[in-house]
Amino acid sequence: MLFRKGNKIVKVRGFLLFLLFCCLVIVGIGASRLFFTDKTIFELLHENDTLKKSITNLTWETQIGYAKVLSQQEKEGKLITRLLFVETDRIDPLKRVLEKEYEIEGDVVHFDALIVTFGDQLVMNGNERSVYLWRRVYGEKMRPEQGYNIETPGAEPKRYADICAKLSLKDKNIFWEEIWNLSNDTDRLKEAGIKAIYGNVVYRKLRPGLIYVFKISNTGTLYPEVVLDL
Repeated sequence: MLFRKGNKIVKVRGFLLFLLFCCLVIVGIGASRLFFTDKTIFELLHENDTLKKSITNLTWETQIGYAKVLSQQEKEGKLITRLLFVETDRIDPLKRVLEKEYEIEGDVVHFDALIVTFGDQLVMNGNERSVYLWRRVYGEKMRPEQGYNIETPGAEPKRYADICAKLSLKDKNIFWEEIWNLSNDTDRLKEAGIKAIYGNVVYRKLRPGLIYVFKISNTGTLYPEVVLDL
């Protein structure tokens, strides 16, 4: 039976070989995309003078946002704090670039930021520069991983839109996605020329009538400064 239908067997074999070839091509394309995506972040940081100049031109920051209580009230036997979180512009601290409201159980709230420090090999004038990415906010009755996002992980923060303003959309997306991802891959930090990426969490018992202004010390430590809400 097989010999009498030799032509059909040849056709079937040919079709199967064609399918195998297509699968190999698809796998190869996927692998190449992964390779070049991983490689491109290093190319961007080391070879793109426009990006390096933007990083070099980052100024020292003191204020990176603030929070204030909108209301505190009992709901079903639980104290609920409704708060407004604001991320401010790097140049003009009175300008808001992000605003979000959250409802947190209790009155003790944690604010989590990611600090990225670029080493002197990436900065043209030899001085280190850092960016500060807000991650999440959560109450003391929550696990950190249950917290509410402030910035969208992997996305470009509006506060730093000027860093990649002259890059293509593809390069811009690769840069910010990799910056967020590198926080979980310390082995690649040195290879990328980034000195450190680490989290900094502060928490306070929040009260109405006060504004909690988040500032950065000269060592990169995040801390809240409390002022009256006038």
